[in-house]
Amino acid sequence: MTLLCDVRIASDNAKMGVIFPRVGLMSMGEEETKGSHLTKEVHEALKGSSLNFVGNVEGGDIFTGRVDVIVMDGFTGNVVLKASETLADTLMRLIKEEIQRKNVRKVGAFLSKGAFNAVRHRIDPSEYGGAPLLGVKGCCVIGHGRSNAVAVKHGIRTAADFFTSGVNERIEAELRALGRRKEAAETGNA
Repeated sequence: MTLLCDVRIASDNAKMGVIFPRVGLMSMGEEETKGSHLTKEVHEALKGSSLNFVGNVEGGDIFTGRVDVIVMDGFTGNVVLKASETLADTLMRLIKEEIQRKNVRKVGAFLSKGAFNAVRHRIDPSEYGGAPLLGVKGCCVIGHGRSNAVAVKHGIRTAADFFTSGVNERIEAELRALGRRKEAAETGNA
C-alpha cells in the first residue's frame, strides 16, 4: 500500500506536522467488509495499530478534511492525484473563461483578484514540491514530472521536514509491533 498524504488543496488540517493524524483507508465503502482482499487485510492491520485509524473512507472524503492521511494502493493514489490536479486546473480555466465573457464579471474578478491569487497559491503543486513516499527505507519525496525550479526548492524543504519529523522511524516501529502481534496471534499467544 502507498500513502497519499498532505492533500493541502482540500483542507488546512491535512498538513504534515499533525501530531496524531486521523488515518483513513481508501475503500469502496465505509463498512469494514467492503473492498478487496488486500484492503480488508490492511484494514485489520490498521485497526490493530496504535495509529489514529478512523476506518474506511471513500473518494468523496478526499477533500472534506475528515482525515489527514489516506492510505491507498499506488495505482489508486496516482489516479486520485492526477485527477485532482486536472480538476483544479480545469476549474481555474473555466472560471477565467466565464469571467472574460462579460465586463461586469471582469470588474468583479478585479475586485476578487486577491482571493483568486490565494486559491491559485494553495493549489499550486510547486508550492509543496512533492509528497513523501512511504514504505521505503530512508527519505524519499516524489515531485511532479513537470516540476520547475521553485518546486524543486520546495521539494528539498519538504524532504528536510519529512526527514526531521521521524515519520519513518515511527512507521518502522509500528510495523515491528504489528509483526509481533500477528506472530503472537498465529502461534496462539495473543
